[in-house]
Amino acid sequence: MDQRIINLFDEYTHKPLNRDEFLKRLAKLTGGTAAAMAVLPLLEVNYAKAETVAGHDDRIKTEMVTFPGADTTMKGYMARPVANGKYPAVVVIHENRGLNPHIEDITRRMALAGFLAVAPDALSAAGGTPTDETQMRDLFGKLDPAKTRDNFVKAVDYLKTRPDSNGKVGCVGFCWGGAMANQLAIHAPNLKAAVPFYGRQPDAADVPNIHAPLMLHYGGLDERINAGIPAFEAELKKANKPYELFIYEGAQHAFNNDTAPTRYNEAAAKLAWERTVAFLKKNLV
Repeated sequence: MDQRIINLFDEYTHKPLNRDEFLKRLAKLTGGTAAAMAVLPLLEVNYAKAETVAGHDDRIKTEMVTFPGADTTMKGYMARPVANGKYPAVVVIHENRGLNPHIEDITRRMALAGFLAVAPDALSAAGGTPTDETQMRDLFGKLDPAKTRDNFVKAVDYLKTRPDSNGKVGCVGFCWGGAMANQLAIHAPNLKAAVPFYGRQPDAADVPNIHAPLMLHYGGLDERINAGIPAFEAELKKANKPYELFIYEGAQHAFNNDTAPTRYNEAAAKLAWERTVAFLKKNLV
């Protein structure tokens, strides 16, 4: 697909570009309204393909949980191995599409890998992630960055103290959640590892405050996010912070999201996932 179309959709999902303007510009790129409508399903996520690990898989236990946030009661989706025990814990941080079937599936994948995983819903204070995309975008636009960050810091505290946790907590985040994973590495003193997937980099002044080792995943074609890599890496080296950085050539932004057909890259996603699980086990087990 034309990279300009991918970039336009990226702008639509990450910037205040309304749907009418997005569709108008998409029609110009594709040659008309009919062509734009034909392309649209290839760009938008399809949650019918979200379940790679069944919600009723008898190897894992799943449930909705609540925990105290900084300014609200936080809701989250929990998954862990079915056997009783104490497990290394992971906060799974969703994209700017909220806690949806794809993120729930990622959480179950973490459980199958041997972790106690919880995916908090950033929109908990508003009642949870809505199914209406326009409403969801509006709610994300109203989030207070500092309060939202602190709510995810509370998720780290919650996992550390659960009786089925071994007390060691890491995080993995995607897109919006990747940026949040970087923030947790700075602001969550109990965090032991952070894995941001194609997340916006933190301010240079905050890099010396990073206290958790990082594993950074980026898509080679993700020009918007990748523009911040050189400065971020320079600051990490300057501050002598432990990190691993991987750029997957030919991969788009959101390459791990298998419900997004034009951006999902199976080979990159598989390799990044294997690296992520090994990194988290190294730092949390």
